Amino acid sequence: MIKKILIANRGEIAVRIIRACREMGIQTVAVCSQADKTALHAQLADETICIGPAPSSESYLNVSRIISATLCSGADAIHPGFGFLSEDSRFAKICEKCNITFIGPTAEMMAQAGNKAEAKRTMQEAEVPTIPGSAEAVTSVVKGKKLALKAGYPVMIKASLGGGGKGMRVARNEENFEQAFVTAQKEAKNAFGDASMYIEHYIEHPKHIEVQILADKFGHVVHLGERDCSIQRNHQKLIEETPCESLSPELRKAICKAAVKAAKAVNYENAGTVEFLLEPNGNFYFMEMNTRIQVEHPITEWVTGIDLIKEQIKIASGQPLSFGQNDVVIRGHSIECRINAEDPDKKFRPCPGTIADMYLPGGPGVRVDSAIYSGLVIPPYYDSMLAKLIVHASTREEAVRKMQMALGEVIITGIKTNVDYQYELVNHPDFINGKTDIDFIEKLKKSES
Repeated sequence: MIKKILIANRGEIAVRIIRACREMGIQTVAVCSQADKTALHAQLADETICIGPAPSSESYLNVSRIISATLCSGADAIHPGFGFLSEDSRFAKICEKCNITFIGPTAEMMAQAGNKAEAKRTMQEAEVPTIPGSAEAVTSVVKGKKLALKAGYPVMIKASLGGGGKGMRVARNEENFEQAFVTAQKEAKNAFGDASMYIEHYIEHPKHIEVQILADKFGHVVHLGERDCSIQRNHQKLIEETPCESLSPELRKAICKAAVKAAKAVNYENAGTVEFLLEPNGNFYFMEMNTRIQVEHPITEWVTGIDLIKEQIKIASGQPLSFGQNDVVIRGHSIECRINAEDPDKKFRPCPGTIADMYLPGGPGVRVDSAIYSGLVIPPYYDSMLAKLIVHASTREEAVRKMQMALGEVIITGIKTNVDYQYELVNHPDFINGKTDIDFIEKLKKSES
């Protein structure tokens, strides 16, 4: 069993991992930048090592410093959390070479599943439904135009590597293809260091459905149900829930079966998420595979009773899954809202600063994953997410009301947040009635202008 874990991350996910390790009797090592010396994760871990200046490139993305901190601390494993180096196959490979257990898939699995073009080819071979589009990555506008005509406009232009909505543009016709391609490619190059793109038919008004999977080293793969992640702004998820009310039992079975098939196609190991686009007519298509723990994992934990972080650690330690597919039972409904330090009135501009005072809700069926406290300085260098507010109830109707109540109780002063904006979303009639898709936010913008 792993005895000591270095957490190569910050914020609420680092705190979440530390708590899971404590419950398992595992020692923890936190890394922090100079800007994060007073951060909660740096205070809660058994050991803390400052690895560099505030910019991510000099700290949380600095592989050599993270590996050095791991070796110096005597940690035998690294948990990457999400973001930063969590989907960097090169980092996973270096861990393997240094005899450090990487809590996630192997570098080979990550490279195969994380590269969108390669993953799409693999899924087609495994007969998992895929969106019509390019079978391989492209770097030239001329070739891209030919593929766009073949896939059929409108098309989505996406970076082959990376995620988080970066390097993505929609071209609705041949006239605006070149500008969209060049813009997305430049963004991808700056964000991920890779200018290869792929092109696929753009599906109008779909739902974004993802399936949580767990796979051990012995070929056992199970799914833990689906999550509806359709409410997004600029391809960034805002609200997630499980189960998806739009799925019939037959469709749920089919999409979850496809996710397991996808994981087996790449011989996947550890926790991962298979993402699909669901058309209004019920057709669904593989979109991508995330080779890490997801931000929204708490809602799955709540409806299944399975601790995903602990399962990740057990799998990385070489243990087989202690349960089978028939043991996974979905109970009730869970919703998560992401609380960000941003100003909705100023185009959601990030709002770093000092938290003057705060109150976070509690009570039955309410969970808050965060790393914030009164007096904490929110630095301007990292993702703006402050906390995740999660609720659980017997039915979706009850869960919606509980989220409305919980958001209404949140108090964070000293900085701007999106709490009021989230409150408006969960009180919107379309959300209450479950009539949302990935265009929900855009429709709201148009109706307000």
